[in-house]
This record gives sequence, C-alpha cells and structure tokens, in this order.
Amino acid sequence: MTVNLTSEQNLIRQTASSFAADRLRPFAAQWDENKHFPVDVIKSAAELGLAGLYVNEDVGGSGLTRFDAVLVFEQLSMGCVSTAAYISIHNMCCWMIDQFGAEALRQEWLPRLTSMELLASYCLTEPGSGSDAASLRTKAVKDGDDYVLNGGKAFISGAGVSDVYVVMARTGGEGAKGVSAFVVEKSDKGLSFGANEKKMGWNSQPTRQVIFEDVRIPASRRIGAEGDGFRFAMAGLDGGRLNIAACSLGGMQEALNKSLAYVKERKQFGQAIADFQATQFKLADMETETQSARATLYAAAQALDAKAPDATRWCAMAKRYVTDTGSKVANDALQLHGGYGYLADYGIERIVRDLRVHQILEGTNEVMRVIISRDLLRQ
Repeated sequence: MTVNLTSEQNLIRQTASSFAADRLRPFAAQWDENKHFPVDVIKSAAELGLAGLYVNEDVGGSGLTRFDAVLVFEQLSMGCVSTAAYISIHNMCCWMIDQFGAEALRQEWLPRLTSMELLASYCLTEPGSGSDAASLRTKAVKDGDDYVLNGGKAFISGAGVSDVYVVMARTGGEGAKGVSAFVVEKSDKGLSFGANEKKMGWNSQPTRQVIFEDVRIPASRRIGAEGDGFRFAMAGLDGGRLNIAACSLGGMQEALNKSLAYVKERKQFGQAIADFQATQFKLADMETETQSARATLYAAAQALDAKAPDATRWCAMAKRYVTDTGSKVANDALQLHGGYGYLADYGIERIVRDLRVHQILEGTNEVMRVIISRDLLRQ
C-alpha cells in the first residue's frame, strides 16, 4: 500500500522490521513448541523504545502516535504474532498509567516500565465477566489509606511473570461507574496465580488467572479518581484494538509472503502451482484483502490520533475487519500449502493458531458490531 510515511516513520518501521527479523522470526517456532516466554528478548525491545511507544518522554516513553504504533506492531508480528501481542499489552498498561495516573504514580512506575525493568499485564476480564466487562466482581474496599482487593481475573497475558498488574476493581455500586483502576505489584501479599493455561495459540506468553486474597495496596496506587476505571479501560481498548489488529495484519502479511514463495517452488502436474489460475485467483484475493485491511487499520489509527468523534467506531471497525480478514488470509495460506501447511515446519499453522484469538480478545468481534451499529444509529 502506498502511504506517505515521514522519514521518521520509515525509520520506526524499519527498526521494528529489523528487530522482528533478527530477534523474533528465527525463534518463534521454538518458543511456540516449548511454551517459552522470551523475557530477555522482550526486554531488549525497550532498548529500541518499543516499551512505551505512546508514553510521554519525561518518563522514558517514545512519545509516538497511535499510527506509529500500528506500524511497529505490524512489523513485529511478522516475526512472532504471540510475542508482539504481549508487547502491545505492556504498552497499553504503560499508556493508562501515563494518561490517567497522578504525577507521583507516573514517576514511580513508568521509568521502570518503559525500560522494561518491570513487565506489565492488564487485568479486566474475569471468569464470569467477559463481554459484559462492567459486571466485574473483583472488589477494592477502602480501608484508611489503603485499598484491600479480593476477587480474580481470567485469561491474563503474562500473569505469573509480569511484575505489575493494571487492575480494574469495583469500589462502588453495580455497573461501569462503580469501577476503579489500580496498580498492583507481583510482590504484594495475597496475590497469587492459577496454572498456565493450555492454549491453541499464543504459546510464547503465559496465560493465567490472577487471584486477589486480601491484597492490601496504598491508595496512592489508584489510577485517577474512584469510579473512572471503566472509562479508562474503554479508552485503553480503543488503542488496544488497533494494536491487536496490527498484529493480525502482520500475521496475514507473513502468511501471504510465505505463500508467494511456496507456490513458485511447489510443482504438481509438471509445473509450478503458481501457474494454475486457481492459485493465482487465491493469491489475488489474499492480496486484495490484506491491502483492504491495512487501509482500514491505518485510517482508524489516524482517526484516534486526530481524536475524531467517531474514532471509537473506527477502532471497532478496524478490529473486527482486520482480525476476521487475518484469520481468513492465514487459513487460505495454509490451504495453498496443502498438507505441508498443516506441518509445524512451514510456520503457517502457527500463524493460523495465533491469529484465531484476535477475533475474541479486546472485545469479541460480535461486540465490535454492537459498538459500530450503535454509533451509526445514534447519528
């Protein structure tokens, strides 16, 4: 796609691409097979400014735009979708503290998060509240100068390894207005973790329940005012949806690239399968769909940067369309590879597995349709 990138954006894109080529792609299959969380490699991304992409520079962030971040995650995910996705979650946590936290909280935590001295996880989903996130049951009860947290979170990426958890907990009544946001540290007494979940994909990062049993934290670790947590969470998800869409975009582009190379080499009936019109039509559709996804995502990122009134709708549209399209293109790539696509050695089946969850997390694609249609009908 022809995009008028600035020289700085071209450099950002190339930096992420080089990191993916050198530090992610050569090891992604091994991490997937061994369920290995490559903490050392992830932390090395901070040296390139990739840990606080849209965090302010006074606390070690890179001060970039959401569009810049999309360029980064698109390239990183071409190396390893799963690892890129974790880095995107860490960035979302950093942004929430930077955007909504008190100055003392920003200065206490963000220099260590943007350097990846500390890794972060995002804790919204619970065993009983997925799409209905505002019904969360985890409680934070004020006790003097502290809050005491009780409850549990589910499907938390990085849980058990991450050092910092950005947690949504109920401080007031039912519904969204009763939710507040907190910073919880791994070493806080009463914090524990479930077993590492056995998953279809995203195997280069752990996924566990996070359990709070009388976890006492100082009130200074509340992010913003009481009752504003759900609003912060939803604002964070606008960017999170762009990031996960970017990870789908990179995954589908990698699958398409692999397919182009394969069909030129694979011969059947005395000729390369690239010479068959059926193959050519499939490739044409994959390229069209990939470029359409890229255009939608880039437009959504620009809308969020511009604080456009319909930015949330655009983020939902991009998340829905790009993640659905990513899974389709990756599955088409597997089909082009035939039986070899089903084997781990070719790297296609891993992309298929890793991309599938993108249609579920950061708000299911069914919920994205609700957001889009509500905004349309509100006009």
